[in-house]
Amino acid sequence: MARIIIKKGHDIHMSGVPAKNIESASHPTTVAYQPEEFRYTKPKLLVKEGDSVKIGTPLFFDKCMPDVKWASIGGGKISAIHYGYRKVIEKIIIELDKNEEAVENTAFDHHEISILSKTQVTDHLLAAGMWPMIRQRPYNKIANPEDTPHSIFISCYNSAPLAVDLDVALRNRSSSFQAGITALSKLTQGNVNVVVDETYTSNTFLDIKDAETHMISGPHPAGNVGIQIHHIDPLKPGKVVWTVNAQHVVTIGRLFLKGVFDPSLIISVGGSGVKNPTHLKSRLGASMETLTADRLQDGSQRMISGDVLTGKTSDKNDFVHFYESTVSVIPHSDKRAFLGMLHPGSGKSHYSLTNTYFSFGANSFPFSTLLNGEERAMMPINSWENVFPMNILPNQLYRAILANDVEEMEQLGLIECDEEDFALCSFACPSKIDVGSVIRQGLDILEEEE
Repeated sequence: MARIIIKKGHDIHMSGVPAKNIESASHPTTVAYQPEEFRYTKPKLLVKEGDSVKIGTPLFFDKCMPDVKWASIGGGKISAIHYGYRKVIEKIIIELDKNEEAVENTAFDHHEISILSKTQVTDHLLAAGMWPMIRQRPYNKIANPEDTPHSIFISCYNSAPLAVDLDVALRNRSSSFQAGITALSKLTQGNVNVVVDETYTSNTFLDIKDAETHMISGPHPAGNVGIQIHHIDPLKPGKVVWTVNAQHVVTIGRLFLKGVFDPSLIISVGGSGVKNPTHLKSRLGASMETLTADRLQDGSQRMISGDVLTGKTSDKNDFVHFYESTVSVIPHSDKRAFLGMLHPGSGKSHYSLTNTYFSFGANSFPFSTLLNGEERAMMPINSWENVFPMNILPNQLYRAILANDVEEMEQLGLIECDEEDFALCSFACPSKIDVGSVIRQGLDILEEEE
């Protein structure tokens, strides 16, 4: 067991932190997949509008890896399939039946799971359409079932602002979580690394078998799985590590124990644009309208599927993305204060990482969409380095990507990176540079070179 202390980073204290309790969300009438979020895949439909499906019915597969299918996250009827430019599938909407049926798979007890082979576990996940829950680093894409990863990582600590509290979401789910861990342990000859916050209280993380448990502490991005991989089992060329979201481990465990795909999910709804922010018992692909109904403050609000650093802008007609379990809402604003740069600052008007304003250290801050400026010339004053806890030079890496220098990108460690690990650099950047999007640009270049 390792104890990791992250010193570089920053906890963004936003107002509207979800309460540490779980409420029931309104029952959704529709759920949806958004295939574009699955990187480097070429989806091919297995259904058409009007088809009836059960929970677990295959909806589409990846033409690059035909064995990888996506199971339906709802039982009912395919009510709409939305296409984008060049017939790219943007959205598959399922209208739910009142009494949803589910595809039944083979169920196992804990002992039977412990004696399964890698091939049996892989085939079971592929047949159930749940393989997309497993992603690989580098590139943060869906894992290739023919690979054997050096290790598997599960981050049980969300340090991003307003993110779902996994200590709350996984409470009293030790049986399913353990079953998922045991199944995943069959897929690697290395360790299954479970990383938890050292202040955890959930009984789910006690006495985990078939895994190595690590403790972590420190500011965001300590909870990012990429940071944890960097400190425990760093990537290098030719090495592959797999990652699984903590709540998806529970879903995998339930598949093996009960033989069905259970799409239930705990989702946090928070931000200064929300009344009574909390955690909701909902499901994969839930509609934003269902999750935010009667919860929004008055005025114009921006809804985000995910946390405010890495999520995607949404509206009430959108759906929560497959890998997200957070809905963030902040007021929409484009009105800048007159002579704002000369204002001495207060806990309500300014937020600063550098003690420029007196608001530094405030307990919470009512963030809005206001950027207080636009992208401008780069200022290399260590603003990125001060919040980036990896042994990588972000400034030099950024320049190498812009110069399209593949060899230098690799030498500077791009293979270890993902854009979410640089999101805090974008937040801290005085030049308003979206560093994460450039990192993804570099990863796309490297992936294409393979």
